[in-house]
Amino acid sequence: MASTASVFSRRWVRVVAVLAVIALLVLLPLMLPEFANQTIARIGVFAVAVLGLNVVMGYTGQVSLGQIFFVGLGAYVTAYGVQNDWNIALVFVLSILIPGVVGLVIALAAARLGGLAIAMVTIALPIVGVPLAKRLSDLTGGSQGVSARFTDAPEWTGLYDDQWQLYLVIIIGGIAFLLTRNLVRGKYGRAFAIVKDNEAVAAAMGVSPYRYKVLAFTVASLIGGVSGFLYMVVVQYTSPETMSFGHSIQLLAAMVIGGAGSIIGSLLGGAYYVLAPQLTNLVDPNLTAVLQGALLLVVLFVLPGGLASLPARLRRMRRHPDRGPSHPSSGDLPASPGTEGTTTERQNHP
Repeated sequence: MASTASVFSRRWVRVVAVLAVIALLVLLPLMLPEFANQTIARIGVFAVAVLGLNVVMGYTGQVSLGQIFFVGLGAYVTAYGVQNDWNIALVFVLSILIPGVVGLVIALAAARLGGLAIAMVTIALPIVGVPLAKRLSDLTGGSQGVSARFTDAPEWTGLYDDQWQLYLVIIIGGIAFLLTRNLVRGKYGRAFAIVKDNEAVAAAMGVSPYRYKVLAFTVASLIGGVSGFLYMVVVQYTSPETMSFGHSIQLLAAMVIGGAGSIIGSLLGGAYYVLAPQLTNLVDPNLTAVLQGALLLVVLFVLPGGLASLPARLRRMRRHPDRGPSHPSSGDLPASPGTEGTTTERQNHP
């Protein structure tokens, strides 16, 4: 394992790996059938949604149960702009900015709260959002929802619609992941981690918990808007059901299963969100919720860090094959009797 790590630490190897991934993403939509392209595109949509939730929960440690509201809001803004023949670039910007502004306003009021108080505020978002979308029928289409077809492949591309839509998801979603990765790996990410570990310590170090909680919540709202725009790119239809509380819980479960505080975990969470219902329906449509709940419990017990922690778990098992998966690491092991006695003697006999 050490030799493998040393190989990937070389710059040229990383460059080759990145180029290989880019080549795969370019060629994949051209080789796969329509259903596969549509499925991967939907995975990308919800991977971006899970990414936003990860910023506020996984990296900053704040409870948020309303991320799906910002996804739905971004989708409605996109649909409204398309129906009114707005420039698509303007629609894209507004579908991000409007959820971001709403998220900022909510965060300014809620970030001073803690624990269950923030949870209750964010729970209210989808609960209020669904009936509000039904009442504002002139803007949202009411209970019937609204359609917006605007991502047919241009003739000059020679692509099918599913290929063009997947390329849009890869490009826009890839930029969102890259920017978020840079954010959480820089000084803001370090501040998020300090706030997550201990807000009192963060304040003592000059890191304002309020400021960074507001920032994390706003960034998550912006990313939710990106996901909402991509949702309309792929699905081209939205309704109040899009932002229902049930979907919010499923998004939270996807983040936990994929891996909280992990960029790769967000991708895995998006795959779970899309694929798990399809797989459980194949087993028994009447037991979909039960099977998904059981899968969540299994992952929590076996891999508390989510699927993204599986490689690290396998590395630990290879280094210590005689230890069980839950055995503490060497740094957590108590001192042996001989060592403990020696330590005591040193303390008593300086």
